[in-house]
Amino acid sequence: MTKDMANENIRQRLAEKMAGEITLSEKPGEALKKWRLNFEIAQTDLSGYLKVSPSVISDYESGRRKSPGTLIVSKIVAALLDIDTSKGGQKIHSYEGMLYADPGAKAVYATYEYTYPIQLAKLATLIEADVVNKGVEKPLYGFTVVDSKKAILELSSHEFQKLYGWSTERALIFTKVSTGKSPMVAIRVTNLKPGAVVIHGIRGGQVDPMAKKMAEIDRIPLLATTMDIDELVEVLKKYSQYHVIE
Repeated sequence: MTKDMANENIRQRLAEKMAGEITLSEKPGEALKKWRLNFEIAQTDLSGYLKVSPSVISDYESGRRKSPGTLIVSKIVAALLDIDTSKGGQKIHSYEGMLYADPGAKAVYATYEYTYPIQLAKLATLIEADVVNKGVEKPLYGFTVVDSKKAILELSSHEFQKLYGWSTERALIFTKVSTGKSPMVAIRVTNLKPGAVVIHGIRGGQVDPMAKKMAEIDRIPLLATTMDIDELVEVLKKYSQYHVIE
């Protein structure tokens, strides 16, 4: 298989994944927004490429406009992929490992995807965390609890990226941490950046100043908590069940 054929195969499989998730979601607008944010594409850039008003994209994402049909979803997905390709295709290729392999299961303690995003302040409250660095707040569409020692010592940089699941707009929660420095170093050398990092096992005042500095440089929200890990996972999973009626 030539390189061009391989790239086209990756793109086609990713497009099917994206379109399927959007059309089958109970909230297709939220799913559409999640993928647009994953690709770091502004509403104005997407609408400009599609030659529609920015309000059209906004209305789809907010649910003000009737859910897009399969044809429109396909056009939007193609536009996201085309725009990324024009920038070098970095985001498309970052998903390659997720399409063909088990996403770093040996290092993953728990993973979960949200239909409705959780905000950073709510996350901090739920898991009783100290905010070490506020960073740039983004809606979080899931979380992954990672055994930091296995992730850092056993995973290659390519395998490490698989920990993000299908959305980088998520919280990576690192367990078995002594200072918080190693997880931030690992994140610094990868192309993808999480929506937030949670250091588990120490309080905010115990986080290594260098870890905080790296979070500041990458503008990543950094939290620290000592909540029991099983309780933490249960609390975050329950959040999605009650979010609609809050």
